Amino acid sequence: METLGAHRTASSWMMLAMALFIACLSACSSAKYIPEKEYLLDKVELKSNDKDFDASQLEQYVRLKGNSKWFSLFKIPLGFYAMSGRDSTKWINRTLKRVGEAPVLYDTIQAKATQRDLVTALQNMGYMNAKVDHMVKVKKKKLKAIYTLEPGRPFVIRNMTYDIQDENILDILAKNDSANLVLHSGSPFTINGLDKERNRITALLLDHGFYKFHKEFIRFEADTMRGSRLVDVTMHILKYREHNQMPETEHPRYIIESIDYLCSDSTTSHVKQGALEGSTAIQAGEPYRASAVQRTYNNFSRLSAIRFTNLRFTEREEEGKLDCHINYGLNKPSTISFQPEGTNTAGDLGAAVSLTYQNRNLFHGSELLSVSLRGAFEAITGLEGYQNEDYVEYGAEAKILFPRFVAPFLSKGFKREVNASSELSFSYNLQNRPEFHRRVVSAGWRYRWEKPRDKWTFKWDAIDLNYIYMPWISSTFKRQYLDSVSNRNAILRYNYEDLFIIRTGFGLTYNNGLHAIKANVELGGNILRLAASLMDFNRNSDGQYVLFNIAFAQYAKGDFDYTKVFHLDNQNSFVLHAGFGIAYPYGNSRILPFEKRYFSGGANSVRGWRVRGLGPGSFKGNHGAIDFINQTGDMKLDLNLEYRTHLFWKFNGAFFIDGGNIWTLREYEDQPGGQFKFNEFYKQIAVAYGLGVRLNFDYFIMRFDMGMKAINPAYENSHEHYAVLHPDMGRDFSFHFAVGMPF
Repeated sequence: METLGAHRTASSWMMLAMALFIACLSACSSAKYIPEKEYLLDKVELKSNDKDFDASQLEQYVRLKGNSKWFSLFKIPLGFYAMSGRDSTKWINRTLKRVGEAPVLYDTIQAKATQRDLVTALQNMGYMNAKVDHMVKVKKKKLKAIYTLEPGRPFVIRNMTYDIQDENILDILAKNDSANLVLHSGSPFTINGLDKERNRITALLLDHGFYKFHKEFIRFEADTMRGSRLVDVTMHILKYREHNQMPETEHPRYIIESIDYLCSDSTTSHVKQGALEGSTAIQAGEPYRASAVQRTYNNFSRLSAIRFTNLRFTEREEEGKLDCHINYGLNKPSTISFQPEGTNTAGDLGAAVSLTYQNRNLFHGSELLSVSLRGAFEAITGLEGYQNEDYVEYGAEAKILFPRFVAPFLSKGFKREVNASSELSFSYNLQNRPEFHRRVVSAGWRYRWEKPRDKWTFKWDAIDLNYIYMPWISSTFKRQYLDSVSNRNAILRYNYEDLFIIRTGFGLTYNNGLHAIKANVELGGNILRLAASLMDFNRNSDGQYVLFNIAFAQYAKGDFDYTKVFHLDNQNSFVLHAGFGIAYPYGNSRILPFEKRYFSGGANSVRGWRVRGLGPGSFKGNHGAIDFINQTGDMKLDLNLEYRTHLFWKFNGAFFIDGGNIWTLREYEDQPGGQFKFNEFYKQIAVAYGLGVRLNFDYFIMRFDMGMKAINPAYENSHEHYAVLHPDMGRDFSFHFAVGMPF
């Protein structure tokens, strides 16, 4: 059956490759859709006569570009369109045209407009004497458009002077602005720079009470000398005038006099005044601040009880006073949801159902209570030597999310500056299998906060408690895996014992759209180890301290991830990702708990391997029932390179190369070749390559990845080690389905 499946997969790949090859040929012969005396815009080239000027940065100003290319190489959409016939009554022709892309024809009007736009863009960058030449090269029915940029030398500001007619504004700029000036003597003279300075000063004044200020009050005057690239710039900040018929005055500065709240819903539910005030960044008695207005909107949008928010300001008769009116609407206080699902594990069919209740305003402070009940059943067959028992699981989870810091000693100012939440959680999980019965009790107290303008997010798991209890283990399972001297597995045995895990952790995330950084650190068992030393806890037969006759885990763990995105154009991007993690058991533990160990392979790792199918090191597994335990480690390395391209409609494609593996820090008898060694690890880095398809529905992404092994560290002989040179679909191919992007 595996061989048959591999042949079918290989046939599918060949059919896909053939279709793409035909589409490529069709793209080269799309002349039937190009009218007489017109040309296919085959390519647009931007170049500069100045070798130090990067012409590609102005590609956005090219109005008409050629047909889109998959992976920046193949005009597959044009090929599909060219494969269609002219008879629109046929389904195949309509489908090919809808999936494909019509030929982009050269347009002289658009070309001249592009030429003008490029000149304007260069002038905005400070190249005031810039020129752009345009020429075309024609070959049969195809045309190449070439734009040659002649930027010349950029203009520079010689003197920067200020004409500020308002004393209040002059005083604020003198106190707050000297270190943040965008324009000064010697800086490039660019329109973009002038706009940036004007927007910056406007934002500064709107944050210092100037409620009615706008950027049109800021004007620039530039003087140049003939034959010189030096510019004298004067920035004018005009006085305030409400309209043309009114006289000029000083710009009015406003103080928030009062804040009131009005609920637009007539409902028995309500939100306490303290919760509303805690989410309001605007403060009575302080100057009007536009940034505080935006933070107030952001804070209210995070309140689960609030459906909408509207802020309105009215002037008082008393000069310079504003009243703030916050109008809001409420969501339904509670909801109940029901979700069924089906499961299929290695041919064993099952079903699961979950019921979730949510209260969005538990203590009338917009606290979110979530209570979930889950039940699952799976018919298990074919387990020889075990009693006839199916898999049954019951679970309950309760969480309370507070939309603020619930902690002492924090200033009101700090709380207003960040978006924060506190979470209390408790869960219980019961699993009964033919091999064992397992109970897991978890509880935790966590904090999350962020500073949106800085793009940083932080989390602190103050305490996270897990109690794993094994009330029953089948005698067959114990005999075969846990107690047998010939087949005893230390890692497996450790994970079928009762265990306490008490941990604390801290993490941070930074994401600006081009760079993403994630870092997490956690420590487990240190508090209990300190208490054990001070209070002289009992020890078990392995020398571990125990609490209620149960050993507790002690370890340290750290993870780091970095992602960099290069946008080549609006349809193609290049993504680099690196991830590293290490965990070390010490003190009361010699082995990491299974939940804290690393695994490799799968949809978000090295995609040429199935999930948990790679490593550690050169260990290749025994193809047995407990390989999922053995193929774990204390250290992980992931290196990924992915080229992403838009295909058509909501379909995107990707070509990827993945590398990585896991290792153990200690040498374990059941994982030969798995220990990390500086003189060996680089030889054990697995490599895979493949293609992926993404179906992007904006609110979620369905991902299908097809990976092939390229370098397999589990084998020493060159035929299997360098699988890229000797591919075998049955041995090297893996298919993955996932929701969301891998990184």
